[in-house]
Amino acid sequence: MNIVLIAIDTLRADHLGCYGYARNTSPNIDAFARESVVFDRMIAPAIPTHPSFATLMTGQYSVTHGVVAQGGHTLLSREAPWLPLSLQRLGYLTCAVDNLADWLPGFRRGFEFYIDPSQRRTLGLSCDNREINRRAIPWMEHNCREKFFLFIHYWDPHTPYLPPRAYRTLFYKGDPEDPSIHAMDAMEAHPLGAAWRETWFNKLGKRITDPAYIEALYDSEIRYCDEGVGQLLKAIDRLGLRDDTIVLLISDHGEMMYRHGIFFDHHGLYDGNLHVPLIMRHPDIAPRRVAHLTAHVDMAPTLLRAAGEEIPEGVEGRDLMPLARGDDAGPIRDFVISQECTWQMKWSIRTPRHKFILAREPDFYGTPPRELYDLEKDPGEFRNLADEEPEIAARLEALLEGWICDRLRRNGLGEDPLVRHGITLGKAWRDLKPPAGGADRAETA
Repeated sequence: MNIVLIAIDTLRADHLGCYGYARNTSPNIDAFARESVVFDRMIAPAIPTHPSFATLMTGQYSVTHGVVAQGGHTLLSREAPWLPLSLQRLGYLTCAVDNLADWLPGFRRGFEFYIDPSQRRTLGLSCDNREINRRAIPWMEHNCREKFFLFIHYWDPHTPYLPPRAYRTLFYKGDPEDPSIHAMDAMEAHPLGAAWRETWFNKLGKRITDPAYIEALYDSEIRYCDEGVGQLLKAIDRLGLRDDTIVLLISDHGEMMYRHGIFFDHHGLYDGNLHVPLIMRHPDIAPRRVAHLTAHVDMAPTLLRAAGEEIPEGVEGRDLMPLARGDDAGPIRDFVISQECTWQMKWSIRTPRHKFILAREPDFYGTPPRELYDLEKDPGEFRNLADEEPEIAARLEALLEGWICDRLRRNGLGEDPLVRHGITLGKAWRDLKPPAGGADRAETA
């Protein structure tokens, strides 16, 4: 059975039609979802890109594999389980069309072919889905007679949101420079405020005032990438690979738009960042939806079992195939633990209903050190219930701290790895006074 793993960087699940989004951002992905297993509660245990992909490929939590931050100083252990290497040893021809190996040492391991079209670009993130497909599809054409594992990494929804001009008005009809709109004013004090204005906002207009315009550009990038996904899926069918290929579509993390004071980046452990799509088409499994909590740690064991391999010692995730087949109606876990150590130093525990976030140090936004949200009543996570529901907060905090202590013990660690490592990209702003209104949780229209 061939395996094609499609990762779309920075893609929120709730901005896809198959996850309930109203805008037509994803017609090809939606069609793919209708013939696939859709996992409704796929959660990222570590953000952003580096720790997330390390988790996905090892099947281990970041506290175990050690990569807790973007641009951090901890290297992936050569002893850690590694999905591409395991599949290569099983006889798979392995290929990545990607550029993570330049930033995450050890990522190239196990890939016989590593194709990086971004080397042609000054900014690697601007390598779009068309360029990726110009390498990925011919590779499939030349190698489709061998059993293969192909990892494809699209970057289109990542900042800067600069889709081709024909896409920029798909989802926005207003005036992005309307002087009566002040929802972007708070961005002036934001760590990335000046950087975003000087590097890509200035390519869009004189002075962007409406954040809804920027969000619409993010949606346009998804639509542009969706067309690339459609081209790739058509190539799989054209090559006669459909009946012998598992295709998975996933993201490493989501994106915050302009709620919670976070403008167009992936800071914090809110569901806009943690809830990502997981869509799996298996030729022997009927389409269905899975409501139970799943996580990136489950990807490696799932694909290894699909390839007929036993799950290696040290893998902490679970095989999702029983859920995909509908063999087991029960959940595989009661909660998912997540962490960030890049812009903020925080842990979270997410149950089907609640989210509790615990900070190890103050953040730039001035958010409370303890946050509790009822995700059924407040999916946007705007009303912090930590003081109103102290018993729930205390119970979840105890579960979270107990899980962390257990993982520290298993890995022979004497200190929380976030505290030991320290934040990376946010370090320059850590000691700045939080901007006025930084703790305001109200959604900005």
